[in-house]
Amino acid sequence: MRALLLIPLFLFFLIAAPDAGAETTAEKTARILNKIDDMWRGKSSKAVMTMTVQTRHYTRTMKLDALSKGKEKTLVRIMAPLKEKGTATLKSGNEIYTYLPQTDRTIRLNSGMMMGSWMGSHFTNDDLVKESRLMDDYVTTITFDGVRNGISVIDLTLMPKPEAAVVWGKIELTVMDEIIPLKETYYDEDLKVARTMTFRDVREFGGRKMPAVLRVVPADKPDEHTEIVYEAMRFDLDVNDALFSLSSLQRQTGAGKN
Repeated sequence: MRALLLIPLFLFFLIAAPDAGAETTAEKTARILNKIDDMWRGKSSKAVMTMTVQTRHYTRTMKLDALSKGKEKTLVRIMAPLKEKGTATLKSGNEIYTYLPQTDRTIRLNSGMMMGSWMGSHFTNDDLVKESRLMDDYVTTITFDGVRNGISVIDLTLMPKPEAAVVWGKIELTVMDEIIPLKETYYDEDLKVARTMTFRDVREFGGRKMPAVLRVVPADKPDEHTEIVYEAMRFDLDVNDALFSLSSLQRQTGAGKN
């Protein structure tokens, strides 16, 4: 009789035991965050984009040429309008430099300028210099995983780890098909909404599907926004480190021409 009882008990544990190959929640969140972090990255990349800044007082549109290598090197140069052509931002490690061709001056941004506007937009200099990955800086939980408005989406809430050197008190992220970001909401240290970033118009660039349009709206100025439209993008190019030097910043007339 005891042997007969052990057989169904063994079968119960066999059925109830989790699949050894099943993905855990932690593994799933890490996979999603890594995909998002790597979406605009590669060994290197080159992009042409248009950035439009809309404020209460003016609308400003610029064509930008951007070159990057890994996470530490980025060069962004204004190609149009003509009066601002050649104005450039160089990121090398944690250092950011701005070159102003009108005065032939190169300015190094200090730590107190990191939350300042980048090229007059609603993005910050800190957005450009940020190197670490979301998975490393935040503890992430999935708050929704299912179908909403006919689309498969996942909502994630990211809270900063105690030791993380980040400026945001919380980030809420919605992704489609486990890889395409749809919306990011950023909260300040008091957990008040600071800005919202939305993504749309998914296209294929260099074999990758990614949103071609990014728009950021500051919470304190809901009638303003900055929108970036990617026109072209290539990945994993052979890029010379010399392009990211201070001398190159002043010498080049267009990012990545060499």
